[in-house]
Amino acid sequence: MEDKFAGYAAAERWAKLGRGREKCLANWERREYIERETERGERDRKQRENVVWVMVLMDFGKSSSESRLYTFSQETKDQLRKFRLGTSRAKTPMAKIYQIDIKTQEIKASSDDTYTDMLELADELPDSSPRFVLLSYPLTLPSGRLSVPYVLIYYLPVNCNPNMRMSYAGAVELMRGTAEVNRVIEISEAEDLQEIEEKLKGED
Repeated sequence: MEDKFAGYAAAERWAKLGRGREKCLANWERREYIERETERGERDRKQRENVVWVMVLMDFGKSSSESRLYTFSQETKDQLRKFRLGTSRAKTPMAKIYQIDIKTQEIKASSDDTYTDMLELADELPDSSPRFVLLSYPLTLPSGRLSVPYVLIYYLPVNCNPNMRMSYAGAVELMRGTAEVNRVIEISEAEDLQEIEEKLKGED
């Protein structure tokens, strides 16, 4: 009889040992799982950080390359500042046309003329070459408030030369920043200038 009870006790101890072993293995597997997930999360976090840094460097490289590729003379920079300040309280529309010298990549005024009439301005825009137009346009908003929007018009004809299209597309943000305007309005036809007031009212 004693041998029988001893056998039961031994069997129970082995059963407990087995359950303990199973529990130990389960805890071990759980710990390994947590460690793997932690490592995976850390890798994902580093990958996201790397992606962010790549995007930042790409943006920085883009702006830096634009600054190196296109140039403004100090005279042009002074003219841009003078035009912006001088038209802030204008009573009539005022516009100047700028172009890129394809040989030197210098951005400069097409002429010394300042345009106050949109039809005259439209006549001066070439049929197949892009241009930048700085425009100060006094208007009365639907609310009755007076406003003088100062915008950059990006004139890009549909039939322009692909190389010129690329040149102007690469310079538009630099032109916007140097001229200190907040908005860029793209048009594909000179006749679109006749509707510029409606566009300005709609965006204000």
